[in-house]
Amino acid sequence: HNVTDFDEIPGLFQQVVSDLGGLDLIVYVAGVQPSVSLDEYCFAKDKSMMEINVIGAMAWLNEAAARFERTGSGHIVGVSSIAGDRGRVGAPGYNSSKAALNTFLEALRNRLAKHGVTVTTIKPGFVDTILLENVAKTFWVISPKEAAETITKAIKRKRQTVYVPARWGLVGLIIRHIPSFVFRRLSF
Repeated sequence: HNVTDFDEIPGLFQQVVSDLGGLDLIVYVAGVQPSVSLDEYCFAKDKSMMEINVIGAMAWLNEAAARFERTGSGHIVGVSSIAGDRGRVGAPGYNSSKAALNTFLEALRNRLAKHGVTVTTIKPGFVDTILLENVAKTFWVISPKEAAETITKAIKRKRQTVYVPARWGLVGLIIRHIPSFVFRRLSF
């Protein structure tokens, strides 16, 4: 399914629920990060990232939220990125899309908590997937298997926000508190 086929999602969601005989967990893990040079400002790429990384998530997860609120239980998981914690020079569109997803998931969590619904935000660092093709290889790259194991544990424990691997949580805490006038001078 192409997550940007927004009009198809309500019917497809109902079909999935019917085919599975119910639904108590949904994991949204679609995302793109096209290559963008430092002197490139490309609305088409930014729009595509927003449609897949955010609007597709909203379309699917709103369907799940409505169902789970009615049933009084369920678990929504959104796979975002630590990249959504701050706006870096090299990926404004991607950072914005992940920041929007983080905020959307937080708002769902706050709205649905009183209805017995858990919402988990997963914020991976570098996972060795196709998304890294457009990113300079760096430190702390983990395998998809390691990421999946950590995510599975987080789901079982009904965690709210989880950095994958956990050491990215400390990085996130630090970068969120760097003053903007300093952060803008950093090259990452």
